[in-house]
Amino acid sequence: MASVLIVDDQSLQRLGLRMLLAGEPDLTVVGDTASGPEAVRTSAELRPDVVVMDGRGPLTDDIETIRRIARPSHLAAVGSAAEPLGHPPRVLLLTSTSDAAYACAALRAGAGGFLHQDATPDELTAAVRVVAAGDAVITPELTRALIDTVRHGRAALPREGAAGPDALTGRERDVLVAVASGWSNAEIAARLSIAPTTVKSHVSHILAKIGARARVQAVAFAYEYGLVHPAA
Repeated sequence: MASVLIVDDQSLQRLGLRMLLAGEPDLTVVGDTASGPEAVRTSAELRPDVVVMDGRGPLTDDIETIRRIARPSHLAAVGSAAEPLGHPPRVLLLTSTSDAAYACAALRAGAGGFLHQDATPDELTAAVRVVAAGDAVITPELTRALIDTVRHGRAALPREGAAGPDALTGRERDVLVAVASGWSNAEIAARLSIAPTTVKSHVSHILAKIGARARVQAVAFAYEYGLVHPAA
């Protein structure tokens, strides 16, 4: 079961999201907050799998909140040495914009997915499940905007000081290209004749090497370094 924390400054929105997500048998809402600082504190205390966050606030505030939630050191501050902390919460951002600059900044901060605020209830619950599983969610419109940004050389998504593509093994490059091409782990395993668990291991190694926190950042990395190319 995936645990969810809701962040929205509108009480009716929070209530609606709570009722929707709590009604799903495989999702549990562990709390809701109205502001970024509250979200950071509550996330560190409750350690949800997913933070569903409204993206209507000022850009700098949103990015700082995402960064502080997604950074593992904030979890370590509330954990004990004997207790494994697991992965940090994954942030699903509900946004009304397809602005690539906003998306790039959020990705650098550690966002794991984007969903338009007018998404249907089924789309939202599906997105929460996908992000909780460690995969990425991104709208087609924002994908197009990100690809255009990368094509024109305006993005630099990997963390500063992270390795470039030369640090990847041949097999890791194959997996990265497949991920950037939109293949699922099962499809990658079948096409490369390897086990799905091996695919997951390769993806984890790729993310660690390039300084990415989510698959969507790895996709942007692949486009940025020319491993795959946007369609004309």
